[in-house]
Amino acid sequence: MESYLLDWSNLLLRWLHVITAIAWVGSSFYFVFLDSSLTPPDDERMKRDGVTGELWAVHGGGFYHPVKYNVSPPKLPDHLHWFYWESYTTWLSGFALLTVSYLWNAGIYLVSPSNPLMSPSMAIVAALAFLVVFWLLYDAICRVFGQKDKGDAIVGALVLVLVCIAAFLACHIFPGQAAFLLMGAMLATSMSANVFFWIIPGQRKVVAALKAGQPVDPIHGKRGKQRSVHNTYFTLPVLFAMLSNHYGWLYNHPQNWLVLILMMFAGAAIRQFFVMRHGFKLGRNAHPWPYAAVGVVVLLGVLGWLRPAPQAAAAAQAGAAPAAAGYEQLHAVMQKHCVVCHSASTVAQKNVKFDTPEEVKGHAQQIYQQVVQLRKMPFGNPGALSDEERDTFKRWYEGGAPVAP
Repeated sequence: MESYLLDWSNLLLRWLHVITAIAWVGSSFYFVFLDSSLTPPDDERMKRDGVTGELWAVHGGGFYHPVKYNVSPPKLPDHLHWFYWESYTTWLSGFALLTVSYLWNAGIYLVSPSNPLMSPSMAIVAALAFLVVFWLLYDAICRVFGQKDKGDAIVGALVLVLVCIAAFLACHIFPGQAAFLLMGAMLATSMSANVFFWIIPGQRKVVAALKAGQPVDPIHGKRGKQRSVHNTYFTLPVLFAMLSNHYGWLYNHPQNWLVLILMMFAGAAIRQFFVMRHGFKLGRNAHPWPYAAVGVVVLLGVLGWLRPAPQAAAAAQAGAAPAAAGYEQLHAVMQKHCVVCHSASTVAQKNVKFDTPEEVKGHAQQIYQQVVQLRKMPFGNPGALSDEERDTFKRWYEGGAPVAP
């Protein structure tokens, strides 16, 4: 019953998390596009009122004319829409999902039985520390260097170094799948913290000053804008980290920390292209194709680096072909790692059961794909399966998947 309820919690939280994340990312992308596409107004009255940019757009059968007041409008409207529920709901649902999926079963998902560095409770503390410590260090970097000359470049370089260190540590402390997920959660936490601690409070101070008839300090808008731009560059790396959990050959690579860094860097570079292309169309900057080119080259480089070795070449290097594994060898490994989730005595995941030789034989190709090719199983902690045990699956399948002596 516990497993059944956890599965339902996982499903509903994942559904909520994806919906709110789409809303958050969509609004973030839209406003970055809007800021990059605004042009100075032609109307003199709008200039006198403090409008610094406008955009005409057509969508859904109608015309839209958003304008931007860089500091404050001449009169505060009665109804003011605030963009924050998307961020908060995404983070809260994501943290709840992390709790029921990983923290609840820390001994399975956060600790590698083949190389246990800490107890489950210590692993939970370490995982939470990644979320908090990264935010504190990132926030300190922004506070110290953010408003200085060439501050954006300095902050970008230091945050890149910080992300690289975090990726290296995460992939050496936690199993690969958990490490990738925690890196995504770490960046997403900083994104939501930017909204909670800087963007929304700054906007509230601006609104309070307008209501009190006091002059508005433009620093609040500058800081909010800077953190909002950081969030848009974090977006693609976060999405990659979350989606990577479906591909065991990524997070199980011996240099998985480097794979993660390169893929996140490629995502940020490609995002830079999309941010700057609107300015190029208005003649504000050169064509940003080099950023896209760098991102694509890195992606292709990782693709080539991780390509599997041809089976014939691998066999030639190893010498004589290894002996096929029998069912008894396979059964021993499956009893240790597989039947806990794939048995009639439990809530069999995806209704796949390995209680009889016939059931194992019927799923032979699926087992080979998930265990050997994708290296995705055991789900949540593939590192629990040693290379020798994984090779048993390989030799059994490639030897004809026998189930009889």
